[in-house]
Amino acid sequence: MRQCQGWRSELLLLLLVLLGVLGATAQKLPTRDEGLFQMQIRDKSIFHDSSVIPDGAEISGYLFRDTPKRYYFVVEEDNTPLSVTVTPCDAPLEWTLMLQELPEEASGEASGEPEPLDQQKQQVTVDEGTELFTYKGNDVESYVAASTPSGLYQLQLLSTEKDSNFKVYASTTPESDQPYPELPYDPRVDVTSLGRTTVTLAWKPTPTGFLMGQPVQYCVVINKEHNFKSMCAAEAKIGADDAFMLAPKPGRDFSPFDFAHFGFVPPGKGPMSNKISRAYPTKPKMSDIHKLCIGNKNIFTVSELKPDTQYYFDVFAVNSATNTSTAYVGTFARTKEEARQKTVELKDGKVSDVFIKRKGSKFLRFAPVSSHQRVTFFVHTCLDAVQVQVRRDGKLLLSQNAEGVRQFQLRGKPKAKYLIRLRGSRKGASTLKVLATTRAGSKQPFPSLPEDTRIKAFDKLRTCSSVTVAWLGTQERNKYCVYRKEVADDYGEEQRRREQNRCAGPETRRKSEKVLCKYFYSPNLQKAVTTETVAGLEPGKTYLLDVYVVAHSGHSVKYQSKLVKTRKYC
Repeated sequence: MRQCQGWRSELLLLLLVLLGVLGATAQKLPTRDEGLFQMQIRDKSIFHDSSVIPDGAEISGYLFRDTPKRYYFVVEEDNTPLSVTVTPCDAPLEWTLMLQELPEEASGEASGEPEPLDQQKQQVTVDEGTELFTYKGNDVESYVAASTPSGLYQLQLLSTEKDSNFKVYASTTPESDQPYPELPYDPRVDVTSLGRTTVTLAWKPTPTGFLMGQPVQYCVVINKEHNFKSMCAAEAKIGADDAFMLAPKPGRDFSPFDFAHFGFVPPGKGPMSNKISRAYPTKPKMSDIHKLCIGNKNIFTVSELKPDTQYYFDVFAVNSATNTSTAYVGTFARTKEEARQKTVELKDGKVSDVFIKRKGSKFLRFAPVSSHQRVTFFVHTCLDAVQVQVRRDGKLLLSQNAEGVRQFQLRGKPKAKYLIRLRGSRKGASTLKVLATTRAGSKQPFPSLPEDTRIKAFDKLRTCSSVTVAWLGTQERNKYCVYRKEVADDYGEEQRRREQNRCAGPETRRKSEKVLCKYFYSPNLQKAVTTETVAGLEPGKTYLLDVYVVAHSGHSVKYQSKLVKTRKYC
């Protein structure tokens, strides 16, 4: 009997193709060979860009704007349950489900007397069909009926806004198929913890996993624009070339922004990059939306977010076997603001000591009491270089890196207020001295320095007990003090860098390490160089030499240290 019904169904569909009603071969829904169906549904050549909707499987399609697309299937037996679900992805859709009754001769018992073709065509095309359901919007919408008549069902879809992706699912056994994971009684995603750069999410597990034993995992989508109503919509934003991210190891929540670790495909590098598309919308930047699948846990912490920024979070329960998904009710949250740092007040003409943590920042404020034509900032970095930004009444005037002693002179403005931001180095903590003044002609608190603060050692003048060195000076008369310290032969550059605190003056050194102090300057910068011989050294030993330049105010700056070694044999 089933073979007879199948033969009549195929004959009817062949007739419909010949009459131009269908553009592709349709198939019957009520009866199917499960093994054959599972084999066919995995064959992309059967259902790719086909007008046939298979029974019990979700298909994907693409619509060009203002170009309708039709799908067909046949319900051969009366009183058959039916479920049709349409999932819009990129844009709202208009879709309509129509029913055309099958001819009596095609659905009943065969009479054995074939009718003329003209008469068969008239019977098929006279009835334009009955509209069962219509919808317009971007929600995931379903038509569900417990009992439907036999007939030819037509699903027409239209996108009037733009080219769009979509998904369609149809089944005549919706109760047993249960294609989409079921949501819990409370489908909301909750924010359980909120920080400046982290948000912790929690949701109730789907009953599909632990009650029905189906393989279910959860995928989290994070973006700054809006919540998504379906996984399809989120994937359309991300792009077809991006693959699912692997589940993190137990006990570790990875950041979705680590693209290299999880294998995100950069834009233009995927297999679709060389294909020509028809008016496809521009992909958002990789940083705009992120998706990762985290296995079956229902608590997750998103990290490395930006402070004081609103994010939207969506969770999808995904059936790993069928790749169908159901969206939880998404949520949104704004991360906390950065902790406001205490602003250091600068006094006119007074030196302030500033400490900055590694990769940290410090804010200084300078508000001159009287009107002024110019303001001068002195920055003396003790360790690594720092970035200096100066704003006057909110307007950025200066942004530069500073190392050693730097002087910045800016045009003044009545009642102006200055905000100085100092950003530390990535290598380590930074220590520096800062001075701001509006006093014209005031003496600089820090000694003037040449552009090159290296110490030069003359190899040919080395002896077993002395070394000769030279350094550059300036046109300003300053005091220079030379110190020596014996170090081990394996004394390295890293150890020297740690000890290279240019703000530490001669007062921090032992008296036994002092070689001499002298005053020096030259009106001609080309001749502003001085030499000194350091005697009383041991043969074959390594020494660390330092030169300090001391200003009239008492502030000192250390030149770059120099490693020297005496000759072992003379």
